Amino acid sequence: MTEHAGRAAPRAAQQPAVHEPAAQQPAGQRSAVLRDQVRPAPPEPLRRPVVDTHCHLDIRVGEDWLPVPDALAAAAAVGVTRVVQVGCDVASSRWSAQVAADHPAVRAAVALHPNETPGLVADGQLDAALQQIAALAALPQVAAVGETGLDLYRTPPEGLAAQEESLRAHAELARSVGKPLVVHDRDAHAEILRVLGDAAAPPTVVFHCFSGDAELARIVADNGWYLSFAGVVTFKNAQGLRDALAAVPLDRVLVETDAPFLTPTPFRGKPNASYLVPLTVRTMATVRGLSEEDMATALWDNAQRVFGPW
Repeated sequence: MTEHAGRAAPRAAQQPAVHEPAAQQPAGQRSAVLRDQVRPAPPEPLRRPVVDTHCHLDIRVGEDWLPVPDALAAAAAVGVTRVVQVGCDVASSRWSAQVAADHPAVRAAVALHPNETPGLVADGQLDAALQQIAALAALPQVAAVGETGLDLYRTPPEGLAAQEESLRAHAELARSVGKPLVVHDRDAHAEILRVLGDAAAPPTVVFHCFSGDAELARIVADNGWYLSFAGVVTFKNAQGLRDALAAVPLDRVLVETDAPFLTPTPFRGKPNASYLVPLTVRTMATVRGLSEEDMATALWDNAQRVFGPW
């Protein structure tokens, strides 16, 4: 997730967000106010279905926020028939598991976001929080452990040890429950590879919102892991990401939104949602020299293999 309600200060980037305190939100939900709160019109539907493998349906964007049933209906109308709802702390992970239990089109991922962990360690609450995540991870509607990882952009160096401790614990949890590990990697490529190597990563690892170059992409794929591409791959200045997408076997590739952030071109800066996935899929097809249908089929098959058929 690019932004979330937590202790770290908001970043200055292509879609800055201002979060309301968690206490003002319904349990498990958060808010982000983007500069432009007008939702884009839906794109032309895909001719074959795909899965949005990483979104945050719990994050409200102004008054134009789509409640879960509306968000799922809008996505299904353009061929995005399944979504993975991702938690970033105990409350949002619990909310994610409940939404997945209530909606057949949803599976959940549960974890503590790396930017949450330094505060939890400082308060002596990390172990208790991890125990609650472990209980959620065992639920049948929870398909993955994530998003966990390392973030050296928003967390100062003194917070790295706490993030590493949490990542190792999540990797162990993913192995114990036999589910994929979804990794947040921001400005921490070498550190992520080191920790995953030391921690004996589970067989299935997803680099959510992949942000590395072609060399890192090949390393990830050579380990049998997956690269998930968000709307950033459509940006004019993201040739390095397109090179990474072109450099790996097709069966290692996923698509996601990270909604409500990272909205694909031509709607960069507006709220993102699962119904905008077709824009990213079409760019990915062009990069790979495939038809839209073949790209969608590969993405669907890969997502079913990672998160289980549903």
